[in-house]
Amino acid sequence: MESAGAQRPPARPFVPRRQSRLSTLFALALGAFAAVFAKFSLHQVPEGHVGVYWRGGRLLQTISNPGLHLRIPFLDTYAPIQVTLQTDKVRDIPCGTKGGVMIYFEKVEVVNKLEKAYVHPIILEFGVFYDRIWIYDKIHHEINQFCSRHTLQEVYIDKFDQVDDIMKDALQHDCTMFAQGVNILSVRVTKPSIPSSILANYRAMEEEHTKELIAQARERVVTREAEIERTRAVMKAQMEAETSRIAMQQRLAEQEAERQRQEIQDAMFLDRQRVQADARKYSALQEAEANAKLLTPALLQSLYIQAVANNTKLYFGDKIPGMLLDQRLFRDIH
Repeated sequence: MESAGAQRPPARPFVPRRQSRLSTLFALALGAFAAVFAKFSLHQVPEGHVGVYWRGGRLLQTISNPGLHLRIPFLDTYAPIQVTLQTDKVRDIPCGTKGGVMIYFEKVEVVNKLEKAYVHPIILEFGVFYDRIWIYDKIHHEINQFCSRHTLQEVYIDKFDQVDDIMKDALQHDCTMFAQGVNILSVRVTKPSIPSSILANYRAMEEEHTKELIAQARERVVTREAEIERTRAVMKAQMEAETSRIAMQQRLAEQEAERQRQEIQDAMFLDRQRVQADARKYSALQEAEANAKLLTPALLQSLYIQAVANNTKLYFGDKIPGMLLDQRLFRDIH
């Protein structure tokens, strides 16, 4: 029994069970539709790609950038197209040489890029797998053309270093003519596989060629060493000749200096002799002038008499020799 003061909880509104089930089904249907719509309409374009769309099989002009985008589900189809550098690898390419030998190129790598501005015309003309036409199939064609025009020796050895450039030029020429916007950046061709019997011959030839190269290298080394020795000998001879020339120049310079010194001494001696001679001459002239003034006739006569007197001898006895006297003496005495 409930007390008189207790309150009853409010009564819940009555909802028919059929209406509740319809609401639940509607919510589930709406969620399923949203999931299906998100799955078939929301898509992501990865980085380095652009999105192209078809509506009812017709290619649209719309080109989408990387990111999330919406499309009409079940009506629009979508494909990502790479517009960055990509490498297509073409494998196992058979070809026959000019001489009829069958060889195989294991792998050819083609680095290429589709310009973004040419995505729509390229896809419209050649489809999403445009590279199958202009790279994969074209590589097979160009490799076979190259092999059919050259012998095995040319393909395997002589012209193999040119194959990369030949393939690149051929692919780029056709892309420029018919698929503008596809750029071929580089081509790498692996060495082809040839029959084992022929390969053994090439290995033997390569060994002989290697031996020849080694012999040539040794010969170049010997020749180089001989040239170095000859250069050293020439340099030594030149140095000795230069040393001899310098020594000769030094001796000549010393002799020239000695000659100049001797000339200076001779000149000084001649100058001294000339000065002495001039001095003696001057002294003689002075003495002559003095004598001319001092030697008067009276003085000369006196000196004469004095000389005679100093040299006169007197004899005494019975026989007195005659004496020669200068008459001038007696003339002067008398």
